[in-house]
Amino acid sequence: MRVQTAGDLGALIRERRQKLGMDQKTLAAKAGVSRFWVIGIECGKPRAEVGLVLRTLRALGLVMDVDVPLAAHERPAARGGRTKTVAAPRVDLDALIGSLAKRKSR
Repeated sequence: MRVQTAGDLGALIRERRQKLGMDQKTLAAKAGVSRFWVIGIECGKPRAEVGLVLRTLRALGLVMDVDVPLAAHERPAARGGRTKTVAAPRVDLDALIGSLAKRKSR
């Protein structure tokens, strides 16, 4: 499931908890949070402490994985699904300025 909003995260937590047959009180005890906090996060509370969210995900046997959009100088590799980073071309500004100065002095 792709999580893009606090509501998505809450739905994921609720869905996983229910799939595991856990009630909110049990999840709260396993994660070290209050039942009220679990209710809030499942409802899409937009301001939840990251550490508590991670503990809750761990209690549910979930791991957070973050995708980083490819920058202009990155290209997907041909095999293996890994990203290959291609160095952006380097520009020697001193040489460039020097060559422009020589052209002007001619």
